[in-house]
Amino acid sequence: MSSPLRFQTLVVHPGGQIVPTEEEVEVVGPYHVLVRIEAAAIHPADLNAIEGKYPGTPAEPYVGGKEGAGVVESVGPEITEFRVGDRVLVPARGGTWREANVYRPDELTLIPPTVPTEQAALVRINPSSALRMLRDYVDLQPGEWLAQNAANSAVGQAVIQLARHFGWRTINLVRDLSSVDERLRATGDLFFPDCESIAVEEVAEAKNLRLALNAVGGESALRLLNGLGDSGTLVTYGAMARRPLKVPNGLLIFRDLSLRGFWLTRWARAQKREVYQAMLTELIDLAAAGVLHSAVDTVYPLSAFADALAHAGRGHRKGKILFGTVTPKT
Repeated sequence: MSSPLRFQTLVVHPGGQIVPTEEEVEVVGPYHVLVRIEAAAIHPADLNAIEGKYPGTPAEPYVGGKEGAGVVESVGPEITEFRVGDRVLVPARGGTWREANVYRPDELTLIPPTVPTEQAALVRINPSSALRMLRDYVDLQPGEWLAQNAANSAVGQAVIQLARHFGWRTINLVRDLSSVDERLRATGDLFFPDCESIAVEEVAEAKNLRLALNAVGGESALRLLNGLGDSGTLVTYGAMARRPLKVPNGLLIFRDLSLRGFWLTRWARAQKREVYQAMLTELIDLAAAGVLHSAVDTVYPLSAFADALAHAGRGHRKGKILFGTVTPKT
């Protein structure tokens, strides 16, 4: 009988301590696939989980990371869906801050040759969140407008890209207009600084907005609410300002606005596996078509985890921080 394989992982221990650990992985069984991880994202939710501030975090200790992609190294003799050398999107199960892991074939999504591995490794969370919020709350019609804050965030950029593809237009609030790169400006429609001196609600109201997406909270969220048309919907998925949303009674009484919340984990738990996999396949196809593109700042090896996590926690980055072995393509 073959000995288990040993791979490096980053394990989160109580108190947020990160410990590089060799983990034993059993040799691939007849119905399993061994994947070497080539790119794994570091998200704010990962950092919050390390700090003990994110719901649904596994009991410690656990391997960090919620999304990634890699290459198939070996397959069980009963596997027909994948071959050695295929690049695949891997699930969050078992964590993705690792060199490799074994998966069932129904957990994997094939990556087309035209999609860089690092781009595939970034579709599971941010573009998925953007797609669900754009589709699941308001039946937007071609040409309709929507508004969002944190438009320069990874989710915000995905919202802009998907909205343009599906024929919707966007009003985008950002903290610093100079941080909006040319690629994003060419895709989005209107950009405003997210501050009280700009009467965004006047612009938004003229568009009869039915949907606004809030990742900030506080006064920024109120600006979005004021810009919504009657019976419009505000979907909150983040709280970057760490300030509560205080809603004037009149907006509810006289405008009939709706306040909704979105958490991708909750959505995913309620779906059948085939529905979730179909969404991932759609997003991968959109990445292959050039519709989706996530900015990547730096890729670190697992051995440089302290530098990588510190970098991910800083502002003014040019994109996502990843663990892995890939060289990002522009």
